[in-house]
Amino acid sequence: MIISFIAFLLGFTLIGLSSVWKSRGTAQDYYLASGSVKPWLVGLSAVATNNSGYMFIGVIGYTYATGLASIWLMIGWIVGDFLSSMFVHARLKDAASRTGEVSYAGVLSGWYGADNNRLQRLIGIISLIFLLAYASAQLVAGSKALHVLFDWPTWAGAVLGAVLVTLYCFAGGIRASIWTDAAQSTVMILAMGLLMIVATYSLGGIGEAVIQMQGVDGFLDWFPQDLALPGLAGGILFALSWLFAGFSVIGQPHIMVRFMTLNDLGAMRKARFYYYLWFVVFYMMATAVGLLSRIYLGESSSFDAELALPVMAQQLFPPILVGLVLAGIFAATMSTADSLVLSCSAAITHDLLPAKVERPLFIKLATVGIACAALCWALVNEQSVFSLVIMAWSGLASAFAPLLIFLCLGRKPSQLLSIAAVIVGLSVAILWRAMGWQSAVYEGLPGIVAGLVVLSFSLRQRAA
Repeated sequence: MIISFIAFLLGFTLIGLSSVWKSRGTAQDYYLASGSVKPWLVGLSAVATNNSGYMFIGVIGYTYATGLASIWLMIGWIVGDFLSSMFVHARLKDAASRTGEVSYAGVLSGWYGADNNRLQRLIGIISLIFLLAYASAQLVAGSKALHVLFDWPTWAGAVLGAVLVTLYCFAGGIRASIWTDAAQSTVMILAMGLLMIVATYSLGGIGEAVIQMQGVDGFLDWFPQDLALPGLAGGILFALSWLFAGFSVIGQPHIMVRFMTLNDLGAMRKARFYYYLWFVVFYMMATAVGLLSRIYLGESSSFDAELALPVMAQQLFPPILVGLVLAGIFAATMSTADSLVLSCSAAITHDLLPAKVERPLFIKLATVGIACAALCWALVNEQSVFSLVIMAWSGLASAFAPLLIFLCLGRKPSQLLSIAAVIVGLSVAILWRAMGWQSAVYEGLPGIVAGLVVLSFSLRQRAA
């Protein structure tokens, strides 16, 4: 098991390190691969980054606890993601090429060529904070898996993940990240598919598994019990809120920057094809594994639901295949963690410092510093992976998605108005979570709507 796991990790690391031969030694190359990445690589990298330890650990744990109602996470997330991609991705790539900016904040603040330094710094600060939280969640996910399978201390997996991410980010920047993402996405889908098939067979087939699920009270209900509103209205609101979670992808700098690296704007459709084909297949299998885990492992008040997948793998597979599953989990965490670390580094070197940093050595040192900060956060974190990821995801989306939507519509909000929308959207999402309402309605929905209202109301007033 250990040999199998180490072999896969070594392979990922070597792929990342090999990208140093393609490096051009510039900030544009380090953060955007000089805009030279092929569509299939963009698609696989973006989807591997999106489907992180959150999917292997968080979603399966949520499905174990919630049951069939978790299917709305899959449906809403993919549909919302798809709708946003039809409207935003190509326009964002065009703006990145037009402005010459290497950071997400730089593109949004300089969309029309204006020098909006205050807006860029605000976006940079928010990105840095929430992306660090997100990165720490990925390291926690990896450490949980290693703790279960190898009985290593909980800090060991986080340290190992941080070291490996630092190595290939230091070597080749986003190109190393994209190359390893492509390899990791293959291992991720193989591991999840294999576990789904074996778990189904061990329970006597699909029919028998469904019969056992029906025996668990409320497990196959279409909606959870704690809805914000009773009946169908509450169910629709629940599903709609997760559609907003998918739409929130446009507010995630570490994912959207993948599409900014595309070598040809006309190839965006191809990149999206690879992205959604993998996304749909993988999410369906992850949801199925989550449902099967409840039947296979049973229910226990002392069991950490987010450990369902590694525990199942350990019980169902021979050691070499357990190593494959563990490598899949680690691949998922690293494919997102490296992207988050690079986006944080870009926020520091190109958004927050008084002058943009172009020296490769300083940029790489900033990347190392960010990886260390994410590791420290992971070591003291007490939240679940699912909760931490959703908090970061919704915060980024509530802050940035409304502004990006208006920019893509051709609107030109002032710097002050843009700042107001960012602050209001983020504040509403944070307040929603603080009130404990996120279990009924994803907090990104009210956050995004609030930001849109600010921009719409102010623009109408200006027109009047």
